[in-house]
Amino acid sequence: MSTVAIHLDRLLEPFAGCLTPDVAARVANMRADDEIQDRIDYLADRANEGLLTPGEQDEYAGYLHAIDVIAVLQAKARFQLRKQQ
Repeated sequence: MSTVAIHLDRLLEPFAGCLTPDVAARVANMRADDEIQDRIDYLADRANEGLLTPGEQDEYAGYLHAIDVIAVLQAKARFQLRKQQ
Protein backbone atom coordinates (compact mmCIF):
# COMPACT_ATOMS: atom_id res chain seq x y z
CA MET A 1 0.00 0.00 0.00
CA SER A 2 1.36 3.43 -0.94
CA THR A 3 2.00 6.13 1.62
CA VAL A 4 -0.86 8.15 0.15
CA ALA A 5 -3.23 5.19 0.50
CA ILE A 6 -2.12 4.64 4.11
CA HIS A 7 -2.83 8.27 4.97
CA LEU A 8 -6.14 8.21 3.12
CA ASP A 9 -7.10 5.06 4.97
CA ARG A 10 -6.46 6.73 8.31
CA LEU A 11 -8.18 9.98 7.33
CA LEU A 12 -11.26 8.17 6.05
CA GLU A 13 -11.58 5.70 8.93
CA PRO A 14 -14.41 7.65 10.60
CA PHE A 15 -16.35 7.38 7.35
CA ALA A 16 -16.60 3.60 7.65
CA GLY A 17 -18.55 3.82 10.89
CA CYS A 18 -21.21 5.94 9.19
CA LEU A 19 -22.09 3.37 6.55
CA THR A 20 -25.41 1.62 6.64
CA PRO A 21 -25.52 -1.65 4.70
CA ASP A 22 -27.37 0.06 1.83
CA VAL A 23 -24.89 2.94 1.62
CA ALA A 24 -21.91 0.58 1.92
CA ALA A 25 -23.25 -1.49 -0.99
CA ARG A 26 -23.76 1.63 -3.11
CA VAL A 27 -20.24 2.93 -2.36
CA ALA A 28 -18.72 -0.50 -3.04
CA ASN A 29 -20.41 -0.58 -6.46
CA MET A 30 -19.65 2.99 -7.54
CA ARG A 31 -18.29 3.32 -11.06
CA ALA A 32 -17.41 6.29 -13.23
CA ASP A 33 -19.95 7.12 -15.89
CA ASP A 34 -18.99 6.35 -19.49
CA GLU A 35 -18.04 9.93 -20.34
CA ILE A 36 -15.63 10.26 -17.42
CA GLN A 37 -14.20 6.78 -17.98
CA ASP A 38 -13.60 7.57 -21.66
CA ARG A 39 -11.79 10.77 -20.67
CA ILE A 40 -9.61 8.94 -18.12
CA ASP A 41 -8.78 6.26 -20.70
CA TYR A 42 -7.90 8.92 -23.27
CA LEU A 43 -5.61 10.73 -20.83
CA ALA A 44 -4.03 7.44 -19.72
CA ASP A 45 -3.22 6.59 -23.34
CA ARG A 46 -1.71 10.03 -23.91
CA ALA A 47 0.26 9.73 -20.66
CA ASN A 48 1.66 6.37 -21.74
CA GLU A 49 2.75 7.95 -25.02
CA GLY A 50 4.27 10.96 -23.25
CA LEU A 51 1.90 13.34 -25.02
CA LEU A 52 0.02 15.02 -22.18
CA THR A 53 -0.09 18.81 -22.21
CA PRO A 54 0.49 20.54 -18.87
CA GLY A 55 -3.28 21.04 -18.52
CA GLU A 56 -3.94 17.40 -19.28
CA GLN A 57 -1.28 16.37 -16.76
CA ASP A 58 -3.09 18.34 -14.06
CA GLU A 59 -6.45 16.91 -15.10
CA TYR A 60 -5.12 13.35 -15.16
CA ALA A 61 -3.41 13.78 -11.78
CA GLY A 62 -6.74 14.98 -10.37
CA TYR A 63 -8.49 11.87 -11.67
CA LEU A 64 -5.77 9.65 -10.21
CA HIS A 65 -6.12 11.29 -6.80
CA ALA A 66 -9.89 10.91 -6.94
CA ILE A 67 -9.50 7.26 -7.90
CA ASP A 68 -7.25 6.72 -4.88
CA VAL A 69 -9.86 8.23 -2.56
CA ILE A 70 -12.67 6.21 -4.13
CA ALA A 71 -10.65 3.00 -3.89
CA VAL A 72 -10.08 3.52 -0.16
CA LEU A 73 -13.77 4.36 0.39
CA GLN A 74 -14.77 1.25 -1.52
CA ALA A 75 -12.40 -0.95 0.48
CA LYS A 76 -13.89 0.41 3.69
CA ALA A 77 -17.41 -0.16 2.38
CA ARG A 78 -16.62 -3.75 1.41
CA PHE A 79 -15.09 -4.38 4.83
CA GLN A 80 -18.21 -3.00 6.53
CA LEU A 81 -20.39 -5.26 4.36
CA ARG A 82 -18.34 -8.32 5.33
CA LYS A 83 -18.58 -7.38 9.02
CA GLN A 84 -22.34 -7.00 8.80
CA GLN A 85 -22.93 -10.46 7.31
